[in-house]
Amino acid sequence: MMIILAGDIGGTKTLLRLVSKESDDFTVIYEERFASANYVSFDDLLQSFLVNAKTAFWELASISTACFGVAGPVRDRKSQLTNLGWALDCDRIAINLGIDNGKVSLINDFVAVGYGVLGLQTNDLYTLQAGQVIERAPIGVIGSGTGLGEAFLGWCDDRYEVYPTEGGHTDFAPRNDLEIDLLQYLRKRHDRVSVERVVSGVGIVAIYQFLRDRQFAPESAEVAEQVRRWESGDLNADAAAAIANAALVNCGINSATNTDHLATQTMQMFVEAYAAEVGNFALKLIPNGGLYIAGGIIAKILPLIQDGKFLQILQAKGRVSPVLADLPIYIVLNQEVGLIGAMIYGASLI
Repeated sequence: MMIILAGDIGGTKTLLRLVSKESDDFTVIYEERFASANYVSFDDLLQSFLVNAKTAFWELASISTACFGVAGPVRDRKSQLTNLGWALDCDRIAINLGIDNGKVSLINDFVAVGYGVLGLQTNDLYTLQAGQVIERAPIGVIGSGTGLGEAFLGWCDDRYEVYPTEGGHTDFAPRNDLEIDLLQYLRKRHDRVSVERVVSGVGIVAIYQFLRDRQFAPESAEVAEQVRRWESGDLNADAAAAIANAALVNCGINSATNTDHLATQTMQMFVEAYAAEVGNFALKLIPNGGLYIAGGIIAKILPLIQDGKFLQILQAKGRVSPVLADLPIYIVLNQEVGLIGAMIYGASLI
């Protein structure tokens, strides 16, 4: 039996989990969620976790291996979290854990998501298109949250390996006059407009600002307040969530008493741009092993995806549209997919 310490380390929260692994089964021993900003360094947070775990389990077995998904680039087994100032180093973590430094790994958080999809169950997924799975074919993973992550899995020897990309930073490609106007609006703010500027949480707010400034429709007081706070730099303001929730209300998901046409149109543009980018990604990869749409946004706005328009736009690629018709496409509902990926990758270190 091996004991794995897995972690999902982000600027807002950090989740650490101890699991045991026998054969192909993981069993959770202990886990804890932390507000990252409450700790000066990851070393301090890790020490607190270990103390708490040992308090809960007097005879806690020695850790065999550790893997952490990190919201930032990883180079030479080190990573720097810009928003927190945390510096993570595999060798230092190994010393703190009392294990060989070759048994500690840091991986990018979206690489962790890539490994995580390999460990998902049926109820962790919403099937957007059943398609036809081809064994050992490429698998694609794309997800919008704070940014836009894109990665792919390729079969190597006897298992899948995850390969990160910077696909979210490719150019935003408008498809119609309204999106062309959005591009021109964003070009006044940025030297270059990447697809991440539109298909992300920040992108939701940018689309809202574009429509608001065009006077598409009046603002609701509640959403306007969140957007104003966000624009003033209030880190506690979640403007994107406020806009998305207002759109869900408007389509009758949360309530039938409110209408917010500005938020609704914002989310419609966001969903369409998201679908188009997923289709672009799929054309470049042809992921016959499965295309997984993850990230912090998609599961929360699932009712806006289920009317068929998302899939229709995803597939609308002119004469090559049939290439996408048989792809298995899934929406990831499990928000711990990155942590699952860290568990899977950690187990591979043994």
